[in-house]
Amino acid sequence: MTKFRARCAVVALGGNAISPPGEVDSIASQFRHTRQSLGGIVELLRQGYNIAITHGNGPQVGAALHRVELARDVLPLMPLGVLVADTQGSMGYMIEQSLLNRLAKEKINRPVVTIITQVLVDFNDPALTEPTKFIGQIYSTEEAQRYITEESWVMKPFNGDNQWRRVVGSPKPLGIVNRAAIRELVQSGVVIIAAGGGGIPVYRDPELGYEGVDAVIDKDRAGAILAHDIEADELIIVTNIDRVKLNFGAPNETPLSKLRVHEAKRYLSMGQFPPGSMGPKVEAAMNFVERGGERAIICALEDMQPALAGKAGTEILP
Repeated sequence: MTKFRARCAVVALGGNAISPPGEVDSIASQFRHTRQSLGGIVELLRQGYNIAITHGNGPQVGAALHRVELARDVLPLMPLGVLVADTQGSMGYMIEQSLLNRLAKEKINRPVVTIITQVLVDFNDPALTEPTKFIGQIYSTEEAQRYITEESWVMKPFNGDNQWRRVVGSPKPLGIVNRAAIRELVQSGVVIIAAGGGGIPVYRDPELGYEGVDAVIDKDRAGAILAHDIEADELIIVTNIDRVKLNFGAPNETPLSKLRVHEAKRYLSMGQFPPGSMGPKVEAAMNFVERGGERAIICALEDMQPALAGKAGTEILP
């Protein structure tokens, strides 16, 4: 007799869902937005899904990096991987507590656990030797030179004269180091919060084993790897745009409710989904579906529940 297996989904929340741009980024506001982001997740649990949640951390890791820089004269600088781990813990705490409280009110009995997650990358990934991902604060030329000299940071001009920002590599994720434990917990019904901020990038050293590397991993690409590694049926990427659109922002803008992988590839090759915005989300969705996922959904936070029923968002299908 075949044992019934609950459907499984990975929900990827954007860091801006918890820290929207243009607001004072207090912990109280982050908790408020976290609570507001849980409706679709609760609906999935009500339908009997097993779930893993991942999240962005752009605003949060930027703030953590700024705090470290302000204290640089009295405390040593922290590696970027440690700051990703810090935000995985703090944001996981906010999501975990908020979800546990909501589930208690809804009388849904599901445990929730945060896992600090390492993600494997290739130490020879070209992205590590040609960094392009801006992080942290804007510096003057004098300040930038100080970090280049004292910390060996790579700095690039940013939006005008005498403005510089640090750049780091964004290597492709290859696999979730903790995948076996996460898969077992999710399949047993535990709601797992994992791979926050794209995960802590690590590589395999032939002698030392896993070692961290100063880089950031795209959280949507990491979400796709997580979904594949735990054998999820669906990947749901939550963003601030209601649907994937052709000719975005132009008079002939066209929203797409469904997108087949071969169509997505064609549109990507035409430059319809830029690398700095929708491109990584579409690529992550394609990657997950091509590797056996049933479907991926890209939708706005407030549209997550209707998107599950095919009434909002964009479905990416085989």
